[in-house]
Amino acid sequence: MSDNDSVILEKRGYGLWITINRPDKRNALNGSVISGIAEGYRAAHEDADVRVIVLTGAGEKAFCAGADLQNSGAAFSMDFSRPNVDYADLLRLSQNATKPAIARVGGVCMAGGMGLLCMTDMAVAADHAIFGLPEVKVGVFPMQVMSLLQGIAPPRLVNEWALTGEPFDAKVAQAAGLLNYVVPAAELDAKIDWLIGRLIDKSPTAIRRGKYAMRAIASMSFDESIAYTESQIALLAMTEDAKEGLKAFGEKRKPVWTGK
Repeated sequence: MSDNDSVILEKRGYGLWITINRPDKRNALNGSVISGIAEGYRAAHEDADVRVIVLTGAGEKAFCAGADLQNSGAAFSMDFSRPNVDYADLLRLSQNATKPAIARVGGVCMAGGMGLLCMTDMAVAADHAIFGLPEVKVGVFPMQVMSLLQGIAPPRLVNEWALTGEPFDAKVAQAAGLLNYVVPAAELDAKIDWLIGRLIDKSPTAIRRGKYAMRAIASMSFDESIAYTESQIALLAMTEDAKEGLKAFGEKRKPVWTGK
């Protein structure tokens, strides 16, 4: 589906799988990878049949090891005439997404890869996966990753990870709230399929509007949030999916979602 060899886009049932395809480079980030992931997010939202996005890395060694440091000048080069950078724009795109995304972490997840992990709604990792923010070891800092990570993990742990640069394992990542599930590598795909199954039988309209609302209220006060959400539930109740869901409940049958 993509003209970009660094990223494979593949529809599997109701899911769009975005696979970083640089296993020989531990699926490190470069311009092509960032643009390919962004293309996948856009394609998923343009296709009404897609209900969930799965983000992963090719091979069994790495999800994403962060920026490609083989050419460090390219990795951290900036066009100072631009107020934004492509990686930051990818994180923005992910946060404005209205379809759920799952990270499938099959191996190393470091630096910018941690940002990719944090930009998804849910995450499942193989039990051998290793995580970390090693940027301070090369004289930089996980600046953009912080924008998402600080809203997920406890501050004391984020401080330790970012300031020491030391790696941590999947159990620590799960305990910190970065992962929903940790499973043996052989069970990773089965767990992803299980989670997908628990998304695609639900109302796509409710999920779409729900993600939009959660994003909107994240920075609101309680008074602002409650006023916003009381209007949102009223609007949601007028959708075809809401009417179908209530009707199906009363008739004791499975609902047939139209996504409208």
